[in-house]
Amino acid sequence: MRLANYFAVFSNRRIAAAMFLGFASGLPLALTGSTLQAWLSDAGLDVKTIGWFTLVGQPYTWKFLWAPLIDRFPMPFLGRRRGWMVLTQLLLALAIAGMGGLNPQQHLPTFAVLALLVAFFSSTQDVVIDAYRTELVHHEERGAAAAVNVFGYRMAMLTSGALALILADGFLSWQQTYWAMAGLMAVMVVVSFLAPEPTVAVRPPLTLEEAVIEPLREFFSRRGALILLALVVAYKLGDAFAGSLSTKFLLDMGYSKSLIGQANKVFGMIATIFGGFAGAVLMVRLGLYRSLLWFGLAQALTNLGYWLIATTPAPGKELLFMAIGLENLAGGMGTTASVALLMALCNVRFTATQYALLSALAAFGRVYVGPASGYIVDTFGWAQFFVISVLVALPGVALVWWMRERIRALDHDPAA
Repeated sequence: MRLANYFAVFSNRRIAAAMFLGFASGLPLALTGSTLQAWLSDAGLDVKTIGWFTLVGQPYTWKFLWAPLIDRFPMPFLGRRRGWMVLTQLLLALAIAGMGGLNPQQHLPTFAVLALLVAFFSSTQDVVIDAYRTELVHHEERGAAAAVNVFGYRMAMLTSGALALILADGFLSWQQTYWAMAGLMAVMVVVSFLAPEPTVAVRPPLTLEEAVIEPLREFFSRRGALILLALVVAYKLGDAFAGSLSTKFLLDMGYSKSLIGQANKVFGMIATIFGGFAGAVLMVRLGLYRSLLWFGLAQALTNLGYWLIATTPAPGKELLFMAIGLENLAGGMGTTASVALLMALCNVRFTATQYALLSALAAFGRVYVGPASGYIVDTFGWAQFFVISVLVALPGVALVWWMRERIRALDHDPAA
C-alpha cells in the first residue's frame, strides 16, 4: 500500500467535522478551570473561595447520568445529534457571555451559577459530540477521527487557556476575554450546521426506560463484556499512573519550573499530537487489535525513561526531553487506539449512553491513581515507582491479547 493511501483517510468531511467539533468540545473546559481561577485571583477572591469553584467541574464526572436523555429525545431539527449540538453550543455561548457580563466580586452567587451552567452545557455537548463522531465515521476512519478530535480539543484548551490569559494580561479585560470566547463558541454553531449527517439511520429508544436499561442490557449480553470493561479501565492505567506525579518528580530531580514547563507543556504536547496522528496512520495498516497491542506496549516501556532520570546522577536537559518526548509520543498513539476502541464498542442505538459510560471508566485511572501514587513513592522511591508503573500497564496489554478475536471482530462489525 502506498504512503498516500495511509493519509487518504484524513481527507474527507467526516474527519474535518471531527476535528472542528473536538475544538468545540475543548473550548469551554479552561473557562471553568484554570482560566477562571486566574480571573477570580485577579478579582481579589481568597483561596478558599477559589477552591470551592473547582467543584463547578462536577458535571464532567456525572454526564453519563443524563446521557440517556440525549439518546431518547432527538431534536426536531438537524437530525438526531446535530440539533443537540447546536442547542448546547448556543447555550454555552450565552452562558459564557453571561459570565463576561458580571463582576465576580459583586455578583458571586450568580457568577457561580453561570460557571456551573457552562460546565453542564459543556459536558452535555461532549456527550453529543462523542456520540455523533462514533456514528459518523466509517470503521477504518476511527483512528483518524480520534486523532483529529484530540488535536482539536488540545488547540481549544490552548485557546481558552494560554491565549485567554495572554489577552487578559493587558490586551482585553477579563469580561471582554470571556465575550471573545463566547463569540468563538457561537462560531461552532456554524460548524454543526455544515457537518455531514451520519448515513446510518437508527431508531432511537422509544421510552426513557429503554434508553436507560437497554444500553446496559445490550452491552452485558455480549460475550466477554466484563473483560472488555476491564480492558477499558486498564489500558491507560499505567500511563495515568506514571503521569500522576510527574511535575513533582521532575522538581525533585532538580529541574527548574521553566524548563519543566517547556518540556512538559510545550514539547510534550507537540509529541502527544504527533503521536496521535502517527497512531491514526499506523492503524490503517495495523488494524485495531495490533494497534492496541503495540501502542500499549510502547506506553508501558516508555515509562522507563523516567526511571532512567531517577537513576542517573545529575540528569541533563537532553534526558528530560527524550523521556518526555517518547512517553508523550506513545501516550498519543495509545489515546488514539483507546478512543477508537470506545467508538467500536458502542451500539449505534445507544451511542450517547454507552460512550459516556465507557469514557467514564476509561478516565478512572486518571482521576483516582493520585493518592496511591503518593504512598508508593513515599514507600519505595521514585525509581521503583516507575518500574511499578510499567507493571501496572502490562495487565491492560495482556487483556488486549486475551480478547484479540473479539477486538479483531470489532474492526468489521461495530459493537460485535
